[in-house]
Amino acid sequence: MIAVIQRVKHAAVEIDSEEVGRINEGMLVLLGIEDADTSEDIEWLSRKIVNLRIFGDDEGVMNRSVSDVSGDILIVSQFTLHASTKKGNRPSYSRAARPEVAIPLYEEFIRSCENLLGKPVQTGKFGGDMKVSLLNDGPVTIIIDTKDRK
Repeated sequence: MIAVIQRVKHAAVEIDSEEVGRINEGMLVLLGIEDADTSEDIEWLSRKIVNLRIFGDDEGVMNRSVSDVSGDILIVSQFTLHASTKKGNRPSYSRAARPEVAIPLYEEFIRSCENLLGKPVQTGKFGGDMKVSLLNDGPVTIIIDTKDRK
């Protein structure tokens, strides 16, 4: 799994001009799933994201998690995070999991984040043509790949 995490003042996702998810202060998580991903990856990544200390404390030091600031999470599936551009100029998405594999993992990831956060998270729609808007705070953007746990 690959996650691109952005600290946001607010974020929203629309499908066909209808808003399907919106948060205020918190994290926008773009999530890419591949065939090799497992429940262990979900557990590790969701725990890492919910506990990631990227919010400022009283001194302005990034020392608080999304839970600590009572923030929200918006999760948007994004298979293009697994794009390969090694050959030519047209990306290959062969590493991205097919929907029959990815959807159950995506739903499990959402549930895991909700359990750890202690409240519902907002989402886009898997496979939907989504329009995502956000106000990146900082900007703070972090990429985490479960296959690179250094």
